[in-house]
Amino acid sequence: MSRHELVLAGRTPAGEPITLRPFRMRDQEAYAEARRRDAGWLTPWDPTSPDGDRPTLTFREMVRRQRRRARAKESLAFVIESRGQIVGQINGNSIVWGAARSFSAGYWVSSRMAGRWIAPTAVALLGDYGFGGLGLHRLELGIRPENTASLAVAHKLRMRDEGVRPNFLHIDGAWRDHRIFALTAEDLAEDGWGRTFAERLTRSWAERSEV
Repeated sequence: MSRHELVLAGRTPAGEPITLRPFRMRDQEAYAEARRRDAGWLTPWDPTSPDGDRPTLTFREMVRRQRRRARAKESLAFVIESRGQIVGQINGNSIVWGAARSFSAGYWVSSRMAGRWIAPTAVALLGDYGFGGLGLHRLELGIRPENTASLAVAHKLRMRDEGVRPNFLHIDGAWRDHRIFALTAEDLAEDGWGRTFAERLTRSWAERSEV
């Protein structure tokens, strides 16, 4: 591991260790296998090009572009690891500075890890770094209304439902509506659900465990 590499580590509320770290060149085979294994699970939610063009970047080119954008603080890309295995990916996309100071999160988690609070924990780690480490102000999730697993992520983090944006993103070959969920620094300070994303997730877990 490079001593300059940003690594975000934590545990799900159930105690599962997870790590968010930047992509490395040697991840190519393991990453490709994870994607192949879950192609049917992931394809309905994958971004696509409205022009019908397939991505032409090699894995090496993709990693280099991720690194350039991270250095420029334009976006962040991480693999999600659990016990040394790649189990997903999370990106901090569309980082906007100036008067907005906002960003969005996009993620996927392997089917074998679904339901184990991996995705909401990854979003919490990314959110706390974005707010605390970078000084950003707003985190947004755009979720297709049919994607019940991702809707659950937003609910577990007590994110505010801001309604539907019609034809918001090109996904799986067509323009798709998305529900927008968000949290701001004021929400964390004032709404009583927790002053960090991690605290909100812990409280959500505790309440579900009491039911």
